[in-house]
Amino acid sequence: MRDVREGTASLVRFAKRRRDPVVVQTLRSAAAATIAYVIALRLSPEAAPLTAPLTALLVVQVTLYSTLTTGIRRVNSVVTGVLVAIAFSLLVGLTWWSLGLLIVSSLVVGRLVRVEEFVPEVAISAMLVLGVTSVGDTAWARVVETLIGAVVGLACNLLLAPPVWVDEAGESIEGLARRVRKLMLRMGEEAAGRTPVERATARLYEARELDHDIVEVDAALKQAEDSLKLNPRVKEGLLHRVVLRTGLDTLEICTVVLRVLARTLTDLAKERDPFADEAFPPDEEQAPEPLFGPETGRTVEQLLSEIGDAVVSFAVLVTTHVSVSAESAEARLTAELRQASATRDKLAQLLLEEIQRDSRQWQLHGAVLTEVNRILDELDTEHRSRRLLEELDRASQEQRERMPHLTRIQERWRRNRPVLSRRSR
Repeated sequence: MRDVREGTASLVRFAKRRRDPVVVQTLRSAAAATIAYVIALRLSPEAAPLTAPLTALLVVQVTLYSTLTTGIRRVNSVVTGVLVAIAFSLLVGLTWWSLGLLIVSSLVVGRLVRVEEFVPEVAISAMLVLGVTSVGDTAWARVVETLIGAVVGLACNLLLAPPVWVDEAGESIEGLARRVRKLMLRMGEEAAGRTPVERATARLYEARELDHDIVEVDAALKQAEDSLKLNPRVKEGLLHRVVLRTGLDTLEICTVVLRVLARTLTDLAKERDPFADEAFPPDEEQAPEPLFGPETGRTVEQLLSEIGDAVVSFAVLVTTHVSVSAESAEARLTAELRQASATRDKLAQLLLEEIQRDSRQWQLHGAVLTEVNRILDELDTEHRSRRLLEELDRASQEQRERMPHLTRIQERWRRNRPVLSRRSR
């Protein structure tokens, strides 16, 4: 029985590993380079046509969209470099000064033809072609090998459909939400007690470090967005992109507000700690005052815990694709936000009573309530729906303006699809 469980676990790990970007990129790049080399051996006059596998290796990317865009720029850069080399070979030949002038000219021309990250490839292609004796034959051979490599790279992604990285982006978004929740729980626990300034400042630094997590999630989301573009396996690519992007935007706003909340609690800890500016820590008898009263502190802790749960439920909602699961996730989020709003109202009353007893830090108490309200407003489902519709309309309008012909073809296909379905039945 144990062997069966271990075998099942191994199969699960292997299945997950097969979708790893590094594994997918390695296998598809190696296959494309090998196929391109075999084809180039038959079509190129060179004895070792390594330009073809090199081009295929550089053209093949993880997503179909990046492969198409990269392939076009790659071919453009190589052909441009070859043409520059032919011009130099006819005029000056290869000398030390002509080589330097060739490199400068190639880099300038590469900027003009807008090959973007392949600007150095223009100079590399020009130097390789200029450095051989039979310039004419080598130039055409290099162009043919480049075309072979680019075509093979594109064909690999068309025949072997690249994976869709939506699940990986969803896991990154959920991971960010869970880190936000964990920080909220720690902040709530400390808000209910006597928090030294050093501990409150440490929470502030943790809130600032969430910016690095957002950068990593944004990179994973960009990869997912590219994998949805021009992918035949995806039916509602625009919807998936907008849902994930707006979800990350909301979480980013929540992290910014959480950072401000951490700063407010840090300032409040400084006001409560009479020895905050002392070089040596105070004794137990000189511990700082609590940030809030006993009942208010417990309410703050409860509210931050409930908001943390709502943040995780929001992340689950924006990363769920099945309609039934999405409905249950939205219902759970709505219930958690309703409970958090009730706790917020209770906290507002308690803070008002504290300010009436002691109005020294009324600005900080009001700031705590304001920042909590901002997070709840961002997570609100109605606000989310309005934002999603606005982004969908904006993205659709941009797509229609950028690619009007493709948009008309898609609309015509959607209108004709019900007719074709009835005819097939």
